[in-house]
This record gives sequence, C-alpha cells and structure tokens, in this order.
Amino acid sequence: MGEQLSPDEKLHLITRNLQEVLGEEKIKQVLAERELKVYWGTATTGKPHVAYFVPMSKIADFLKAGCEVTILFADLHAFLDNMKAPWELLELRVQYYEQVIKAMLESIGVPLDKLKFIKGTDFQLSRSVITCGLLYPGLQALDEEYLKVDAQFGGVDQRKIFTLAEKYLPSLGYAKRSHLMNPMVPGLTGAKMSSSEEESKIDLLDRKEDVKKKLKKAFCEPGNIENNGVLSFVKHVLFPLVGEFSIKRDPKFGGDKTYTDFEEVEKEFGEELIHPGDLKAGVEVALNKLLDPIRKKFESPELRKLSNTAYPDPSKNRKGNPKVAEEDELVPSRLDIRVGKVISVEKHPDADSLYLEKIDVGEAEPRTVVSGLVAYVSQEALQDRLVVLLCNLKPQKMRGVESQAMLLCASIEGETRRVEPLDPPEGSSPGERVFVEGYETGKPDDKLNPKKKLWEKLQVDLKVSGQCVAQWQDKHLMTKLGHITCKTLKGGNIS
Repeated sequence: MGEQLSPDEKLHLITRNLQEVLGEEKIKQVLAERELKVYWGTATTGKPHVAYFVPMSKIADFLKAGCEVTILFADLHAFLDNMKAPWELLELRVQYYEQVIKAMLESIGVPLDKLKFIKGTDFQLSRSVITCGLLYPGLQALDEEYLKVDAQFGGVDQRKIFTLAEKYLPSLGYAKRSHLMNPMVPGLTGAKMSSSEEESKIDLLDRKEDVKKKLKKAFCEPGNIENNGVLSFVKHVLFPLVGEFSIKRDPKFGGDKTYTDFEEVEKEFGEELIHPGDLKAGVEVALNKLLDPIRKKFESPELRKLSNTAYPDPSKNRKGNPKVAEEDELVPSRLDIRVGKVISVEKHPDADSLYLEKIDVGEAEPRTVVSGLVAYVSQEALQDRLVVLLCNLKPQKMRGVESQAMLLCASIEGETRRVEPLDPPEGSSPGERVFVEGYETGKPDDKLNPKKKLWEKLQVDLKVSGQCVAQWQDKHLMTKLGHITCKTLKGGNIS
C-alpha cells in the first residue's frame, strides 16, 4: 500500500485528524527518500474498548500511506502501573491484545503485511538498552531508539513524554524523532473513555443488547457539542473509518439522512435539528457493524478461553468468601471522585442554613447536593463553578431532600472556620474522574458500604499541601489535566 501515492499525499494521510505533530519537516524529508517507520505503544492493562478504534483508524492511515508500523505491547509498563498483575496474566493479556487488535484492523479492511508486534520485555530488560533509573517515561523514550523508528504515535496526553524524548535522546547520541498526537476522546459519561470505568466504555466484545444499554445511558444533552462522547465517537471513529454517518427518523422530524462530513452533523446537533435519541440510534447501528466481525472471531473456543483467562471474572476467581478480598482493601481508587459543574443554587425549602446545588457530573441528569457551603462561599460565586464531588456515598436525606453526592472542600478550624471548595484543573469537564497519583487504574465501588466506613478511613489522610494541592498520604489528587487544588488553605483538612 502507499506505492502510488506522492510524498505529499502520504503526509496528508499520516497527519490527518491529529491534534498535534512535532517534527513534521523531518517526516517530509523521510518520505522524500523512503517509507516512514512508526510505532504505537499500549500498556496491556484493562480490556481494549471501542475508543481503541481511534488509534486504529490512524494506524490504518499509516498503513495506507505505506508506513512500516510497529505495535508495542508495553507489558513492563503494565506491570509497573500497579505491581499486582502477575507476569503469567500479563502474558495472556499480550496475546489477547494482539488478537483483538488484529480483529479490529481486519474489521475495517486493513491489510496487516506491513504491521509487526513486539513485547516491551523482549528488549526493555536487556543490557542493550540502559533502563535503570529511567523506568516508565525513560522506557517509552528509549523505545524509539531500540525500534529504530522515525516517529512515535500516541494520544496528546503523552506530550510530556514525547518532549522528554525530543530533548534528551540527542544528548545520549540518539536521533531526534517526530511525534504524532491524537486528540483525547470523551467516553460515554463525557470524561475520557477508560478501561477502568465500566460505564464510560463499550467493550469490543459487548453484546448488541449491552451496546444499546450503554448508549442509552450515555450523556448526550440536546444541543451540547462539548464533551459529548456520542458525538465525539462519530467524529473520531465513524467518519475516519466509514466516511459517512446515517440516521433514521420519522419524516415529520426530517426523515432519514446520510451525512458525508462531520461538520454538518455537529452543526445540526448544535441547532437541535438532530435529537440525541436519533444520534445514539445511528451510532448503535454503525458501531455494531464494526463490532460484528470481532465478535464472530472471538466465538472460537480458543479465543473465548483466552478472553476468560486474560480477564477472569473476579467474583468467580476467589477462594472462600467471594466478597472479602476487594471489599476490605483500603485504597483511594474505590472512591468515585469526579469533576462537577454547578448548574443552579437555591435555598433548602425547610432549612435556612442549607442550600440545594444541582451539579452536572457527566450523567444524563444532574445530581442534587445538599450543603451548607453558601455560609462560606456566596451563591453567586458557586453558580457555574467547577467543583469536586464524591459520587458513590449512599444518598442521604437532609431535611426531606436527598443529597446524591458530597462536595469536597478544604477547611481550617480556628476562631473562625474557613472553608473553600476544591478546584479542578483549568479546562476540566463535568464527569472527569479524579484519582490519586499511583492509583489511576482501580475501579470505584458502585456504592460505598456505610458499615465498612471506607470513606471515613480514607478521609483522615486527605490533606492540603503547602502548595495548596489536595493530597492523600502525600500523593496528589489529580485529573488527566493536572492537580486538584484550593485557593489559600495550606495545610487544611479535606472533607
């Protein structure tokens, strides 16, 4: 593939739909002489989901442009992520990733003759590459040298590692590589689509009924074109792979229509000419067409066994009482902490000191929070403010009104008690997950069991640092965009 294309045509395929390219001139120089060598790495942790079609669509572009593509299964990175998964399980997951990625590429009609796969541990533990002390970011930077590629491809969230590679590899005597960055795609909740957040992603092997159920629950507010996971899927997956998008609807609402460019879909959805239900139904049909060949391939007994052993059901994999092991584990990843946006603030009908805040947390409906925060922060200052909430406490009635989440605030006791809401990083969106550094991949409990007092046990170690950064046991609370902070309350408690 790519032999009949000019260098300019190849460059267009290689760079289209990317958010950023570092080193484009170098890519042009290579294409003038030979085919580009590109690598994409993925840590073999959670099960791949439909958002993996985003990098797959770019890998398809690379192959169409004649590139030699290497996919690196970063099993050592996966081990370093949590140090819990045994190597035997990681080996099975590498096999699963290879099979499912091949099935994805086959489902979109991409030939695999210029594609090769490699495991990180095949070279990252060898003496030919010095890795001691560099570990995670260093490994990823040095991958470029060992694999002898011209460019590395990844999400824009990898930019710091890419710039590290550009800055330091030449000082080690290695060539400076180019970097190709995809945009980050919101999940179905409006936050980043994540393997560790069940409701934010659709698994590649989900049944059609599951796809329908998850899309039905997906956040898709009429006219809202920002942080809309369903609309983003149309933009970043369906148009690059299929080239068009169709919806079916009653003639009195405009009738059936096929769109050939995303801008028209976005414009009509923004003007509320496309109903969220019609958008979801169109995505459901198109997505199932992509997933059908993958589901069929994994009907084989060998691949069914691989899927079940690489990702065993935890409830069927414990000795003794199946409820004990994880329910007693005291880790902050069990807390469902999210970014929220205050939509409205009004007085509690039966309590002068309490107010009702309606807060968007990336779900179909906003949550109601009952708090006394207005005693410390004015009603006007709260309106439209981004806040941080704990979303999996058991709802509690406060003077007859159910509070469905807890606003997390910093506080300092003294002659006058001072309270400030925690602030997410600038640019955050409702529904984005807040995690503790080092505990990014754990899955929150659906609901915290009040009898276990998990929140109370974890809360005692939540503090504000001397730099006004929220921390748990000296590890930062953060989102993918940066740290959770407060304005002024250094050394304060968080509750």
